Amino acid sequence: MPEWIAGRPLVGRARELGLLHGFVDAVAVDGGALLVVGEAGVGKTSLLDAAAARAAEAGMRVLRASGVEFEAEVSFAGLHQLVAPLIAEIAALPAECRRAVGVAVGLAEGNAPDRLALTNALLALLSQAAGRDAVLVVVDDLQWLDPASATLFGSLARRISGSRIGLLGVVRTGEGGVFEDAGLAEITVGPLDQEAATALLARAFPELPPRAARQVIAEAQGNPLALIELPAHTGTGDPEPPRGRTPVGRRLQLTFARRIDALPAATRAQLLLAALDGTGELFPAVSAADLEPAEHARLIRIHPVTRSIRFRHPLTRSAVVDLSTEEERRDAHRQLARRHPVGSERHVWHLAQAASAPDEQIAQLLEEAALQTKGRGDPVGAIRLLLRAAELSPDPEDDDRRAMFAAYLGVDVTGDLTDLRALAADHGGRRYTAAAAVAAASYLVNSGGDVDTVHRLLLGALGTTARPAAAWDAALTETVYVLQANASFGSRADLQDDYWAALDRIGSEPPESLALGGAAYLDPVRRAAAALPMLDRAIAGIGGQADHGEAVRLGIAALFVDRIPGCRDALWRVVEHGRGGGAVAAALKAFALLGFDAVLGGDWDGVLRLADEGLAATTRRHYRLLGSFLEYDRAMVAAARGERETVRRLADEMTAWAAPNHHGFVLQLAAHAKALDALTHGEFDTAYRHAAGICSPGTVPTHKPAALWVLLDLVEAAVRAGHSEEAAAHAADIHRSRIAELSPRLAMVAAAVAGMTAPATSFHEAFDTALATPRAERRPFTQARIRLAYAERLRRAKSTSEARRQLTDALDTFERLGAAPWAARARTELRATGTPAAHPGSGPAPALTPQEREIAELAAAGLTNKQIAERLYLSPRTVSTHLYHVFPKLGIISRAALRDALERPPDG
Repeated sequence: MPEWIAGRPLVGRARELGLLHGFVDAVAVDGGALLVVGEAGVGKTSLLDAAAARAAEAGMRVLRASGVEFEAEVSFAGLHQLVAPLIAEIAALPAECRRAVGVAVGLAEGNAPDRLALTNALLALLSQAAGRDAVLVVVDDLQWLDPASATLFGSLARRISGSRIGLLGVVRTGEGGVFEDAGLAEITVGPLDQEAATALLARAFPELPPRAARQVIAEAQGNPLALIELPAHTGTGDPEPPRGRTPVGRRLQLTFARRIDALPAATRAQLLLAALDGTGELFPAVSAADLEPAEHARLIRIHPVTRSIRFRHPLTRSAVVDLSTEEERRDAHRQLARRHPVGSERHVWHLAQAASAPDEQIAQLLEEAALQTKGRGDPVGAIRLLLRAAELSPDPEDDDRRAMFAAYLGVDVTGDLTDLRALAADHGGRRYTAAAAVAAASYLVNSGGDVDTVHRLLLGALGTTARPAAAWDAALTETVYVLQANASFGSRADLQDDYWAALDRIGSEPPESLALGGAAYLDPVRRAAAALPMLDRAIAGIGGQADHGEAVRLGIAALFVDRIPGCRDALWRVVEHGRGGGAVAAALKAFALLGFDAVLGGDWDGVLRLADEGLAATTRRHYRLLGSFLEYDRAMVAAARGERETVRRLADEMTAWAAPNHHGFVLQLAAHAKALDALTHGEFDTAYRHAAGICSPGTVPTHKPAALWVLLDLVEAAVRAGHSEEAAAHAADIHRSRIAELSPRLAMVAAAVAGMTAPATSFHEAFDTALATPRAERRPFTQARIRLAYAERLRRAKSTSEARRQLTDALDTFERLGAAPWAARARTELRATGTPAAHPGSGPAPALTPQEREIAELAAAGLTNKQIAERLYLSPRTVSTHLYHVFPKLGIISRAALRDALERPPDG
């Protein structure tokens, strides 16, 4: 029987080889990624081997990994294969990269790296491995990679252009998973044509009679593996007569099955161990001689040096497993479990596969492994382990708890509420456990269900008995977290009181993220100040947080105390992870948080882009609540820009579903948009009524954190509507609440409302304090409104020069933001101060000094006063003074007109 064709030219593949050789040559210069796609048996692996040989001949380093059908559930198994030969290079990496790779493959302890950090670490490792030469990563059977490795390799493929790192992958047609839509270059390998098929068969079986050859060619349908293997199983080169048109893959499996059946029992047992293990390593007690019959039967190859095993084709591996009995597979898994460290994911996974009946000990090990896997950045792997743990749970409540927790995690990965809804509905009449309750409550909360129903459901699951500290397991943590979130969405004192009472009954300190959420998100007015040091420390470390759910929870805790800027990079990583097929629900929450922050931060065009994308996703996935947050973002931008119909439509949509479901927070957001809309259009009594509805009873109610966003609108509306006593009372309440200690924005607002309500003799100091607040420019719309209010009081106090300075800066900001009604109000005030409005040709204007022209040109280029000051080593106030003199010299009243004015030729 002829040997396999390795080492001889591939027949009929000149086109594919040319493309692969060109790719390898290009990798040596500029890196890149390429997929080889085709049906089973068409020779994809042979082409891969040819490309690897080409790379090695060119002096490139070649690293290989392969997906294995029976270990696709082992987290980061593919990555482990790839980095196993690179232990020395890993040790030489920078600490952060070394930790990221080590944690992912279980070589180090620590917080899981996020996908971007791990991709960067893998890039650094491959660059280290390449040295001065290029490196080619060759991955066979991508369709069977574990999902965590597949996602990582997909990210790597999109990042290696220009790096002298190549990724060459093989995947079966239609089974590419994350690689199918990655936009990578592909080579499609089809069947051999008649001429090539005849030549290959003649090379392999030169003695085959013509009639038999024609029959094989007809049966093989151009599949090279079939051409080599179908004639070989009889040992005579005389194939069986065909019995209809059996698919080629099925005929090959039958061929391999006959060879396996003919092997000694001991050899079949060792093959089964090799097929289920996936590492390719021989057992220490197994002699290579035990597997020689399988090698002679052309089922495996044994490496002459390393003695590792490689199946000649995945179909061979599948046939070995298919021919085994269930008990033989269980026994093999028990043996394989003993090969791995106790408690490791592979050890636990093999134990689970060996189990034939519920076993709480194994279920507990699976649950522990699931939490470790989630912590390593693979929530999909954690879900699979939890579901198997549920299957092996003898106690129905443990079964229920683990299945519900898996479903809850699944929502974050897929963003699909369907499974959660089905599990909640299918609970029958049983009492809800904590895990079941959190699943049902999560569905109701995210889909816009009734707040009170969710509240009763969760309190019922928690019960009334105190729990020891050890009870803070994942299910209890999630239950209390959803109870906290629901209380904030309801925004009622009774919901908040019940939350704190439930926490007291548990009787132990909650996890940090839960504690921060309660203090800074649920009840920031009373409790945030004491928690700010812990919150700031957590935000400082958010860059190392790979658990996207935890990163989002930290962002939520940061929301009302204005710490989102410190979380932006991490939240955008969550968004990118969701866009790439990762944790979708976490990405939708990150959209909402970034939208809230962008409204306050003045990136209003960015708000609209973000809201468009986020609303499309929340609508498609039925996340009614998160969709309303994005509608609020749109409504606030529309309100400031004078787009009244848009505000009314969005606010009405929010109110229509939130009111019957008792979502007080969403109702407050709708009222806030209406208040700003009324302020924008000069309807101050209406604005005050909407704002006071949020801040009543009391100016800063502890159970309505949204009040912290509406305080400026409340007091400004009261002042402009002539409600002086109410405005002064609100300002006094704001001062007593000490919210100015929570963030620079709130300090700026507190000082501003003090200035709005102060006597004519003392308002200057309060306004100056507000405008001198650190990082005030990060909240440009708020800052500009304060300047406008300050200027109005200055003008009435006859301080027109200073009023013009404030109005000029306010007008510039309003125009930049597109807040046309507010810009119009600033222009009106400017005219009232007597600012000249000269036009070209109305007479000679004084020439600009050299420094005035330099400052004007920088301002016309879009730099802020602070940026100009830093560039020219001046103070922002000096820059403002120069621009104050520049505007009348050029006959303009706004920064937007600077460029045209500077381009006009001088008079004369």
